[in-house]
Amino acid sequence: MRAPEFRRTLIAYLDARATVLRPNTIDKLSSALAIFGEFVCDHDPNLASVSGLERHHIEAFLAWTSTRAARGSHDHTKAVGPFAHAHAAIAVRGFLDDIWSWGWADTPGRRLVFEADIPRQPDTLPRALPPDIDTALMNAVGQLDDVFARVAITVLRHTGIRIGELLDLEVGHLVDYGRNGTWLRVPLGKLHNERSVPVDDHALEALDEWLGQRQPQRPRPHPRDGHLADFMFVDRGRRLGTTRIKRGFRDAVTTANLAGLDGQPLKVTAHQMRHTWATELANAGMSIQALMTLLGHRSPEMTIRYARLASPALKSAYDQASGKIARRIPVASAGRPAIPDRIEWLASEMLKTRVAHGYCSRDLVAEACSYANICETCPNYTTTPDFEPAIQAQLVDIHALRDDANDRGWTSETARHDRVIASLEGHLRRIANNSSTDAAH
Repeated sequence: MRAPEFRRTLIAYLDARATVLRPNTIDKLSSALAIFGEFVCDHDPNLASVSGLERHHIEAFLAWTSTRAARGSHDHTKAVGPFAHAHAAIAVRGFLDDIWSWGWADTPGRRLVFEADIPRQPDTLPRALPPDIDTALMNAVGQLDDVFARVAITVLRHTGIRIGELLDLEVGHLVDYGRNGTWLRVPLGKLHNERSVPVDDHALEALDEWLGQRQPQRPRPHPRDGHLADFMFVDRGRRLGTTRIKRGFRDAVTTANLAGLDGQPLKVTAHQMRHTWATELANAGMSIQALMTLLGHRSPEMTIRYARLASPALKSAYDQASGKIARRIPVASAGRPAIPDRIEWLASEMLKTRVAHGYCSRDLVAEACSYANICETCPNYTTTPDFEPAIQAQLVDIHALRDDANDRGWTSETARHDRVIASLEGHLRRIANNSSTDAAH
């Protein structure tokens, strides 16, 4: 930065904020203000100090930072995202507002950045996994050879804690309250608040497996406050990190043959486990206050995004409206059978699902159904020899649907049908094995 006085003011401001902000926050603020200082000083070589800033400097910076290349990216043509753009604007506004309110000499003396200058952020809903993908993924997670990855992903999925909170767990954080169940005392995390979450049977079984094979470890100073901590996830004297968890996700996706719309392996993150867990609870009708407490959110606004996925009032209104529509629209044209010809159905340009006693067809614009074949691929699904003919017939049709989807280039549909085929073949093998056992007796 060419202007020494400008630089001194920025450094003094960061030093002042460092007394109340966490180091990670200061690092991000320092980076944003360094980008701002470098730009305005290059944009106006005559600018010597912060007090010389004018509105046109701010407008030029805001226009540039919305299209600038992302730092640290190998793709130099990739622009920063909306969150980075907003963070830069907020950092500059905070800097100028603070030094003006503190009465510093090197200040423009008037407001230069306004609320309207802060870009609006996309109000996206949490990225929960659809039920069929969730089931397939967790079935594959249960087959992982890496015990740590298997346990970690299971705990993330069934407690909703963040990955950093998981890795900070200590042995003493797993608490049995008798009739009130087993709970995890979640350490200080992203929002620096401690909370407790209940542990269901899946998470408890996973934690018991880990603790059963974990060797005694020597407590070590906690990096945050220095207290001696007996960290839960330690191997050979070293704390475990995120690398094996990420590899576990990739391996599970490969095992489950999960693909995205582009045909590439589906990208699943640890934080999606939290979204999936919270969305599941919201869909089950958990109150905002209870969900807010379990997630460790500080404000209802952070939690309400999950409730928007499952508003009971919205669902009730939808059910009423769809019921009226169903009564007005006939399910089949007059003079035609309700079930179309089998060959006609199999070859239709639709997203098709074959179930044991019928089928489902969805228009392409409706996208794939999240619940398609969820029962057949569920680990709790049980069948008997009485249903073997129905399963055999279903399997024949699903093979045809798989080939049809493959011919059309529908990669994700092909993968879905492959998962159902594997599941049905497994059910048929179990029926055959049980029949052989009964015959032997």
